[in-house]
Amino acid sequence: MIKQITLLIFLLLTACQKQQPATVTFMVSGDPAERAAYLELVDAFHAHHDDIHIELTHIPSDRDYRTRLATEFAAGTPPDITLMNYRRYAAFAANDLLEPIGPYLDSSDLIQPDDFYPIALQGYYWQGILTCLPQNLSSLVVYYNQDLFDAAGVAYPPDKWMWDEFVATAKALTKDTDDDGQIDQYGLGVEPSLYRLAPFIWQNNAPLVDDSIAPTRLTLTRLPTFEAVEWFVNLRQAHGVVPGRVEETAQDSESRFVAGTTAMFLDSRRGTPTYREIDSFTWDVAPLPQGKTAAGVVHSDAYCLSKTTANKEAAWAFIEFANSVEGQTIIARTGRTVPSLIAVAESDAFLDPGQLPSRSRVWLDTIPTLQLVPVISTWQEIEGTANEELARAFYGEVDVQTAVNQTTQRTEEYFLLGTTGQ
Repeated sequence: MIKQITLLIFLLLTACQKQQPATVTFMVSGDPAERAAYLELVDAFHAHHDDIHIELTHIPSDRDYRTRLATEFAAGTPPDITLMNYRRYAAFAANDLLEPIGPYLDSSDLIQPDDFYPIALQGYYWQGILTCLPQNLSSLVVYYNQDLFDAAGVAYPPDKWMWDEFVATAKALTKDTDDDGQIDQYGLGVEPSLYRLAPFIWQNNAPLVDDSIAPTRLTLTRLPTFEAVEWFVNLRQAHGVVPGRVEETAQDSESRFVAGTTAMFLDSRRGTPTYREIDSFTWDVAPLPQGKTAAGVVHSDAYCLSKTTANKEAAWAFIEFANSVEGQTIIARTGRTVPSLIAVAESDAFLDPGQLPSRSRVWLDTIPTLQLVPVISTWQEIEGTANEELARAFYGEVDVQTAVNQTTQRTEEYFLLGTTGQ
C-alpha cells in the first residue's frame, strides 16, 4: 500500500512538473504603440504554445536599451531573445554571444529563407551562417508636408527625381514667413550623420569604405565620395535649406516636421506611427532623390538568440512564430516596420490604403537599390566618430576637407580593432 501511495505521489509530482511552461525572456525597445504590438504578439504566440511562457521586457529609450544589452551580455545574464540592428549585432557575434539562427530556419516547416527579401537576410550573415532573423527591412525616404507644398505652389515629389530638383524644392519651401529676417520654415530636415550620408555617396557611384567585405578605412577623402559629402554639407552651408546647429538644438528637425514648420524630413519607416498622430496637416512619403544612380541604405532589425539561452528550442519557436505571416502581420499593423517577409510586405497589413502614407509602396520599390553599411564589430564606434566630424562640417565649424581628413584618421584604429564576419 505504501509503495502504491509513493508511486501515486511521484506521478502527481511528475505531472505537475510537466505542466510548468518553459520561460523565455524577450527584450525590446520602442514607443507605447510598439510595446502594445509586442504584447499582442506574445499573446498570439501563447494561444498556439501554452507550454512556453514569453516574459517581455520593454525599454522605452533606444539608448537605454543598447546600454542594458551591453551590460547584461557582459554580465553573462542576457535576455534569451533581443532585437538588434544589423549595424550593431556584430559586436556580440564577434564575441560568440549569439546562437546562429540559420540551422533552425533551415529545418523550419513554418518559414523558409526564400520567404524573406534576400537583402534583409544578407546583413545578418556572420562567417557564412545566418546569425539573427530580420524582422523588418526599411530604408530612408522623404516625408513631406503636403499642405506646405500646396501653399507654396510646389509639386509633390515624383517617383523619380534628381538631386538638383530636390535642392530646388527645398529652397522653394524655405521661408521667412513673418518678414523678420529669420527663417521660420525650413525646406528640409536631416540628421548630419554617416548613416544619412551613405545613400548619397552610393548615388554618386562612390564607395563608403575601401572594401565592403573586409574594410580597413572610410573613403571620404577620395574624389567621388568627397563630392557626395560636399553636396550633403552644402544643403546647410551653400543652400541654407536645413536648420543650423543653434536652431536644431532648440528644436530638432523631426519636431519641426511634426509641428508643421519643416516641409521635408528624411527618415525610415520608424517615424510613421508618430506622424499618423498628426492632425494639423496631411503628409506622405516619396523616394530619395537620385544622383548618378539610385541607391538607398538598409535599415533592419532582427531577432537574435543568446548563446546562453537554456531553452533554445522554445526561444526558436517564438522567433519562428514572430516571423511567420501571422507574427509579422501583427507588428506591421503598428506602421513602424517594413516587413522582411515578402508576403506580409505585399499585403494590406503594410500597404493599408486606409492609412497614411498613401505611398507606402515607395519602400518596396526601393528594395532593389538598397545597400548595406559594413558589418564589423566596431561599426558603432566608427559611425559615432564620423558623425561628430560630419556635424562640424555640416554646421560650418570646419571645412569639408578638414572634416573628412579627421574622420579618416580618427576611425582608422576602430577598423584595426574590428572583426568582420561577412
